[in-house]
Amino acid sequence: MKLLTYQYNGKEAVGVLPATGDVIIPVAALGLEYDSMSELIQHATEEELAKLRTAAFALPIDGIPYDAATKVAPIPEPRQDVICLGFNYLDHVSESATFQEISIPGVPEYPVYFSKRVNRAVSDGGHIRSHPALDEQLDYEVELAVIIGRDARNVSVDQAEDYIFGYTILNDISARALQARHKQFYFGKSLDDSTPMGPWIVTADEVDFPPKLALQSFVNGELRQNSNTEHMLFSPSRVIAELSAGMTLKAGTIIATGTPGGVGSALDPPRYLRFGDVVECVIEGIGRLRNTVG
Repeated sequence: MKLLTYQYNGKEAVGVLPATGDVIIPVAALGLEYDSMSELIQHATEEELAKLRTAAFALPIDGIPYDAATKVAPIPEPRQDVICLGFNYLDHVSESATFQEISIPGVPEYPVYFSKRVNRAVSDGGHIRSHPALDEQLDYEVELAVIIGRDARNVSVDQAEDYIFGYTILNDISARALQARHKQFYFGKSLDDSTPMGPWIVTADEVDFPPKLALQSFVNGELRQNSNTEHMLFSPSRVIAELSAGMTLKAGTIIATGTPGGVGSALDPPRYLRFGDVVECVIEGIGRLRNTVG
């Protein structure tokens, strides 16, 4: 099922998007008093999730017209920084050696982790702030984001699937000049409005594991990235097991699993995002995340 956050009549709420896609069923209308997606992920029982699934596929359906609601990122204000993977697709490893002036010999032996500060995630249809006074080398990165469903500590690779609540699309907007200047990712990845996410969460039961999903990015309709999550160097299971061995992954934790080749900074010549550009990130089985640089 698809779970989303939306605004209607001035109030932010959580709902279910039925297969018809034309209405939103508020979880409150089903007797579930969760004010945010983070709260639902943390506290919803299996019985409550089953109730939501039933509502998602029931006919006829009454609810809020989808077009009457204002879109919001599924987890608009994450409880903690987003955990990100760098160099998790081999073609991106190769191209990164050019624009980041780094040398990674062959396949990395271990995952490269960093974090991304998100004061508030940008919704589908929202604007990506360009920050021209700070950096004129703004870049896009389509990524599959994994949402942790319950606190994970010392989870084995074989158990990892059971800790995944669902998946969404994340565009890891990156300020390349800041990355180069500061010799690290954090600042250049964490500018305000640099985390478009959505349009909703698809729960894990709807996606085969491990995920083998086509993912693409487009800028002004031009295909830039085109790959499949099966080409990840380090799987979600490996990542969850490795991280949870030393830190507790709280329910609601977002893990961005890396981007494939085709980013703007690796093109010849580089093609950075400009004011008015429309960026679309598409992942099979999840949907399309569309944003405008402004």
